[in-house]
Amino acid sequence: MIYRDRIYGKVKIEAPIILELIKSPSLQRLKGIDQAGYLPLLSRLLGFPYLKVKHNRFEHSLGVFILLKKFNAPLEEQIAGLIHDVSHPVFSHCIDYALDEGSEIAHTYQDNIFEKFVKNSEIPKILNKYRLDVAYILNKNNFPLLERELPDLCADRLDYSLRTAFIFREADRKKIDYLLNNLIIENNFWIFKNLKVAKIYAQLFFKMNTIYYAGFPSAIMFRTTGDVIRYTLQKRYLKREDLFKTDKEIIAKIKKYLNDKTLKLFFKRMQGRVKFKNNPQNYDVHVFCKSRIVDPLFKVGNNVKRLSEADKKWAKIVKEESKPKEYFIKFEK
Repeated sequence: MIYRDRIYGKVKIEAPIILELIKSPSLQRLKGIDQAGYLPLLSRLLGFPYLKVKHNRFEHSLGVFILLKKFNAPLEEQIAGLIHDVSHPVFSHCIDYALDEGSEIAHTYQDNIFEKFVKNSEIPKILNKYRLDVAYILNKNNFPLLERELPDLCADRLDYSLRTAFIFREADRKKIDYLLNNLIIENNFWIFKNLKVAKIYAQLFFKMNTIYYAGFPSAIMFRTTGDVIRYTLQKRYLKREDLFKTDKEIIAKIKKYLNDKTLKLFFKRMQGRVKFKNNPQNYDVHVFCKSRIVDPLFKVGNNVKRLSEADKKWAKIVKEESKPKEYFIKFEK
């Protein structure tokens, strides 16, 4: 199979288990799950044409697999990377703003249900077919290249940051190639070859967090989409199992109930047809956004340092940006 990725280029995929997983219903469903959450609103707020910045969880999942493959991670880790997002419900992290068990600050709902979701899917059967231990694949502690806590780098974090930076025109292919070509792995850590490259990547990630991941437009998207989902579940217009369909299917279902005046108002907000502002003195809803920041490792001769050790200003940024962002949304009547 030849797969063409927008940041890694043409990739040949031959491993039978990878090909079978890619074709599985769980992976294919991710083509209908927006990576950002509800991009029609977010792209409008950011001033980008929707179709030009559209990307989904399937693309990111393949990207994480490709990145791990590119850096010769074990096959088991490549598999874990490929399936790491299959438990994402509709509208990705917007669900954290809709369910009581979700978390606005940490965005952990998908992680919390991951093991149960996978075990109830077709994935264990595929893994067993190739004599792989399901429990081992599902334990992210076994795969430090795939997942690490912030502010460390990991394949998941590297892919989504470089991918969104490219899509939103914050980095071109030349810059992304430069960053990847100056990245190495030592002792299961992602390390940049020098301080200069570490700074370039860290500053790019900082910008992506400030504008895209935890900016005010994202707060609007998370809150308004979360309100629609919460309300439709409360009114039983949607069932919990509907959350594991696709974004398009859920929008079609919601539209059937727009004679409900409350839902109609929530849906108008979700479409960006109600004006709003950030007003801590007079607000309708108080919203938290998960804030992400990285503190990359880099080589100094035979030693390894963190960027914050070499740059005290960056140490302050890491401390500040590790805190959730807070917004106070006032909607126009």
